Amino acid sequence: MYTIANIRPIGHNVGNQAINFALRHMLYETFGRLVSIIDYPATNKHESTAKSGLTSSTIHEINRYADGVIVGGGNLFENDEIDVDARALKALQPPLMLFSNSRGRIFDRRGNLSDRSDVIPDSKLSNLLDRSDLSLSRDSATHEHLHNINSKDQLGWCPTINLSRYTESLPELPENEDAGALISIRTPSLMNVPYRFQSDIQKQIEMVIDRLREVGHKRIRILCNDSRDLDFATAFRYTKQVDSVYTSDVYQYLALLRKADIVVSYRLHATLPAMSYGVPTVNIVYDERALSLFNDLGLKSCYLNMVEQGDDFMDQLLAEVDRGGVSSSDLAGVTKQWGNITNTQFEQLSRFKSMMEAYVNTGRVSG
Repeated sequence: MYTIANIRPIGHNVGNQAINFALRHMLYETFGRLVSIIDYPATNKHESTAKSGLTSSTIHEINRYADGVIVGGGNLFENDEIDVDARALKALQPPLMLFSNSRGRIFDRRGNLSDRSDVIPDSKLSNLLDRSDLSLSRDSATHEHLHNINSKDQLGWCPTINLSRYTESLPELPENEDAGALISIRTPSLMNVPYRFQSDIQKQIEMVIDRLREVGHKRIRILCNDSRDLDFATAFRYTKQVDSVYTSDVYQYLALLRKADIVVSYRLHATLPAMSYGVPTVNIVYDERALSLFNDLGLKSCYLNMVEQGDDFMDQLLAEVDRGGVSSSDLAGVTKQWGNITNTQFEQLSRFKSMMEAYVNTGRVSG
């Protein structure tokens, strides 16, 4: 039995739980279930805990029991959501893997990609990369930045493309449950886009609701990934008689996505699970991390860019709803590519397993 400490985002967003669900099941598959995974929040900004990230207290504890450490996956680098003590990091003993983290830019008011004001500093990235035994970035934009700091970084993609491997772990929805058409939203004030785009989002969603009804969808619901989205979602109960649905239970969340008739998504981690399950999707992107990952996954023609498409965006969004979204047949051409990505991910996890075995047997890490 091996023990892994997983430093990851916890917080409000069930999308982070979807990433973790996929990673855990991939680890169970790699280790044959002979693995215990202990979670630590990557930062104490959102958690009332003294232990978080790679700090002196967590590293002291990890050195006492863990056989390996995984940082990720999530947007930990984009908004510096990981606590790191550089001095304590040098004392970390088990092998360390950075897996499926992203660092993306956002569109500024002129429509140009720019760094966030709270982006992780390169000095912290350098400390993490120097100590890591494996580093696998989620997307090319992140990989290019990290590779310029330390050449050991490789492209690792997102584990959620593998969710269809683990559908047997999901519960059945209640007998009378009709998932219907889901619109996965993000509260506009939490979206890093210029205000002129934020101010249009409620109107966009209302028009999408109308068009979904026109093309025959009887049940339409607003899907919230984050409890902070509920206030915005409630508006549509009054303007369009559409209810919202939220759960922090990732099993229920994924079961709902799997049974949806169509998913219109402003959320990357509603889009990718739905695609993995073969559910038709209409995909909206508005930052570099999503753009980069879609392109890396062979999905360049499978999304609408809210910012770059400007005045044409609304017409194209409604046309995509009319078309029925990106279907499983549209993804037939990327099936082989995703299979190769999955094989690479498992190869890297097996490599990490070998490092852990060496550490357990000899007290040293060998790649």
